[in-house]
Amino acid sequence: MHISNKCSVAVHCLIFINEYGGDNRVTSELLSLSTGCNPVTVRNILSALKKARLIDIKPGTGGATLARPAEAVTLYRICMAVDPTAIDRMIGIHPSPSQLCPVGRTIEPVLRSAYSKVKDSMIEGMDSVTLESMIEDFHKANGI
Repeated sequence: MHISNKCSVAVHCLIFINEYGGDNRVTSELLSLSTGCNPVTVRNILSALKKARLIDIKPGTGGATLARPAEAVTLYRICMAVDPTAIDRMIGIHPSPSQLCPVGRTIEPVLRSAYSKVKDSMIEGMDSVTLESMIEDFHKANGI
C-alpha cells in the first residue's frame, strides 16, 4: 500500500506555507521549486486544499496561508482533500472470481469484512497524525 503522491505534495506545500507564508508570498511557482512538481500540479493541489478550507489564497497576486491551526488539520483530511478515492484504491478486491468455486463465490463479502477493518484502522491512524506533528518532525529534522 502507498499514500498518493498528491497527499505527499500537499503535506509538503502545507509545511512550506506554515514556515514561510507569514512573511512571504507563497505561490505555486515557489512551491513548484520546493516540491519538484509542475506548477500546474501544485495549483491543482492548492485548489483542492482551498476547496477543503485548509488554506486561503489571496485573490490577484496570490499567496497562500493556512486557514486552520495546524493542530486541527489531520493527514486524513489532507489526503481526502487532494485524493478522495486514495484509501479505496489502496484496498482492492479482484473483480471476477469464479462463481463455480465455493471460495470464489463467497470471497467478496469475506474480503470486504476484513478490508473494512483495515480501512477503519488506516483512517484512524491517519486521523491521529496532525499537520502540527509533521511540522514538529520537520523542525527536528532541521534542528529548529
